[in-house]
Amino acid sequence: MRCGMTGTSEAPNRPLKRGWTTGSCATAAARAAYELLITGSCPAMVEIALPGGRRVSFAVAMHESDGTRATAGVIKDAGDDPDVTHGALVKATVQRGLADAGVTFLAGPGVGTITRPGLPLPPGEPAINPVPREMMTAALDEAARALGATRDVVVEISIPGGEELAKKTLNPRLGIVGGLSILGTTGIVVPFSCAAWIHSIYRGIDVARAAGLPHIAGATGSTSEKAVQQLFGLPEAALIDMGDFAGGMLKYLRRHPVARVTVAGGFAKMTKLGQGLLDLHSRAGEVDVEWLADTLHDAGAPEALVTRARGANTALQVLQESERAGFPAGAIVASAAWQTAHRALGNEAIALDVAVFDRDGRLVGQSSGPAHSPLPRKRR
Repeated sequence: MRCGMTGTSEAPNRPLKRGWTTGSCATAAARAAYELLITGSCPAMVEIALPGGRRVSFAVAMHESDGTRATAGVIKDAGDDPDVTHGALVKATVQRGLADAGVTFLAGPGVGTITRPGLPLPPGEPAINPVPREMMTAALDEAARALGATRDVVVEISIPGGEELAKKTLNPRLGIVGGLSILGTTGIVVPFSCAAWIHSIYRGIDVARAAGLPHIAGATGSTSEKAVQQLFGLPEAALIDMGDFAGGMLKYLRRHPVARVTVAGGFAKMTKLGQGLLDLHSRAGEVDVEWLADTLHDAGAPEALVTRARGANTALQVLQESERAGFPAGAIVASAAWQTAHRALGNEAIALDVAVFDRDGRLVGQSSGPAHSPLPRKRR
């Protein structure tokens, strides 16, 4: 599901409810499990501090203990954000650790393990990000002081069903295996925020760079992604789930370069990129068929085709009319999209090309070279 979308055509007609990150839920569960381990009693509600200092309370959904290990769980509430982890049970199991070892983290069932470099934590570590680790450590320190007990504990985070849920995320591509990640920098999920999507683009680029991959491809969707992978024989780690955020990907690459990047997408999305849009979602702008008709005209298209393009209802219709006329509209759009992408990339050391595909994944246009692709000259 795309960022900013709920599976319906409209957002709820009410104030949007914020939610809690997996990091916040894990922290609350760990705090409750620690108290259960030390006192033998689990609180019904537990309070934690968010990174910004705000204190919030969570209901404890389950708990169990055998005297040496204590487990508590909190239900993840993502608010109105379309999060695959909404409703998941985030569990923390706490047991005493070695003296002076502090807090040690383990990945339990449903929580992933990092296998590739380029992420905030090294390979072999549980996919429990730095800020959630800091949140849990602070919560357990607070509890240890209040109860006069040790802070040397082992914390295992688990999410029942997390391995299946992770298949709907970017974790497999990022080299996070076995389950979900425990995430969050503020502790709060902002509904319909695209920050998480853009963050995943950044992490995908980081992983590709760390692996030394010379060529990556950012695609707008699954069809163009499969097609561009086949076109260039790219490994999975070279594929960036760019979605609608062409600008976000290209601007990050400006500061974190690779040798070559391909921007891949359908004819309509690449038309919008050619128009100058860097956010390709419909909320940011629609396909401008007048612009498309003018661009075809400037490239030397027959006047009859230009006229039909001006009267078209969709970009697909323009592509179909162009193919019937034997005119390379896909290549024209690829060239225009290259110009926009090149400006956004702003790094001449990176080779750039654009590939345009139809809805079946057939290549219908490609910029003329990986380093430079000017618009075709108008025929005389």
